[in-house]
Amino acid sequence: MWIERDISFKVTENTDVIQIFRGPRQCGKSSLILHLDPGFKELSLDDISLRELAQSDPELFLKQFELEKLFIDEAQYAPALFPALKRKADLYKREHKRSKTILRLTGSNQILMDKNVKESLAGRASFFELNTLSVAEILAAKNCSIQDILYKGGWPELHADETKDPKKFLNDYLSSYIEKDIILAAGIQKSREFFKFIKLLAGRVGGILELSTFSNDVGVDSKTIKEWISVLEKMHIICLVPPYANNLSSRLIKSPKFYFIDTGLACRLQGWTGPEPIMTSPQQGPLFENLVFSELYKMKINYLLDFEIFHWRSRDGEEIDFLIQRSPNNFIFIEAKVSPTRLHDYKNFPQVRSIFKNRIPPLFQCHQEGDHIIGDRIPLAKLKEFLISDF
Repeated sequence: MWIERDISFKVTENTDVIQIFRGPRQCGKSSLILHLDPGFKELSLDDISLRELAQSDPELFLKQFELEKLFIDEAQYAPALFPALKRKADLYKREHKRSKTILRLTGSNQILMDKNVKESLAGRASFFELNTLSVAEILAAKNCSIQDILYKGGWPELHADETKDPKKFLNDYLSSYIEKDIILAAGIQKSREFFKFIKLLAGRVGGILELSTFSNDVGVDSKTIKEWISVLEKMHIICLVPPYANNLSSRLIKSPKFYFIDTGLACRLQGWTGPEPIMTSPQQGPLFENLVFSELYKMKINYLLDFEIFHWRSRDGEEIDFLIQRSPNNFIFIEAKVSPTRLHDYKNFPQVRSIFKNRIPPLFQCHQEGDHIIGDRIPLAKLKEFLISDF
C-alpha cells in the first residue's frame, strides 16, 4: 500500500543535479525516491562490500554504475565518495549545459551526512527533509483513529502493513537506530545513562527543558545533557520549541519546551503496548499535545509554510501551548485539547495584554475528533487544511 507524501511536489519540481534526502531511518526516504522515478539505480551502502569499494576507490565505484540516474542509500558511510560525486555533478553540468537530477542520496545519520556534505557538496545540492507520516498523509490514505496514529506514530511500515506489530517494530528501531546511528556516531560513552535520558524525555514530553533537573535525574553533568539534546535534534528524534520573546516579555519563561517529532517513539519509550490504555492515563494530554506539535512541524516542512512555532508560559501561571507567528504582526494561539473544552479567558492574561495590547492574537483549539472546522475549534484531521489556508 503506497501512502502519498506531501513533499513529493517539491522533489519533482526540483531539477538540481544532486538531491539529498535527510531524515531518520525507515521514514520512507528510499521508498519515495523509487516511487517518484523507478529509473534510478539503487545502491545501498548498508551493503559492506559496496561500502568498502565506495570508500577505497570511489571513481571505480561510480564507473561500475555508468547509468545516468543513480540513487545511493546511506551515503554517509563512505566519506571518500563525496568528492567523486562532486566531480560527476560538475562534469554532467558542463557536458549537458542543463540541470537535471541524476544523483539522489539519502542519509539517516545526520551528523555524518552534514559533515560530508559541507566539505564536498556545499552549493551543489538541494536538500529535502523527510519525516515520518503526518496525520494528514495517513488519513488521506486510510481510515484510522487519531488515537491509533498517536500510538503507532507515523512510521510508513506500520500503516502500510496492518500485520506489523508496533511494539516489536519500535523496539527493534530503538535498539538499532539509537545504538548504530546515534551512540556510535556521536561518540557517546555513557550509553546506559543516554538510554535513561531519552526515556525521561519521553515521559516528560511538552515540558520545559531544565538541564539541571535532567542532570540530577540521569547522573551526568548539565553540559553532557546539553550535548545529548543537540545530538537528538540533529538526528530528528526531538525538537525544541523556543519561548516567544520580545522586549516586553521579561515575565515569560525563557527555556524551550521539547517534543518528539514522532509520537510512536515517545509512546514506546513510555512503555505503552496499545492505544487504549493511553486514553485513561495522565499522559494522554501531553502525548496529544506532542501529536499536534508534530503535525504543525511536518506541515511547515512539507509545504514550506512561512511561520515560526513558539510556546507561551509566564512566571505568573499563564500558559498557552503554541504561539504561531507568520509575520511581525500576524500571530495566532493554538491550544491542544483531547476533547473540546471551554476556552479560558486568555485575553485577560496580564502578559498577553502587556505584550499584544490592542492586537491580541485569536485563540484556536485543536482537538482529537471531528471532521469539520467550527469557529475556533479545529479537529486535528483538519489542521493541515487550516494551516495551508490564509489564516
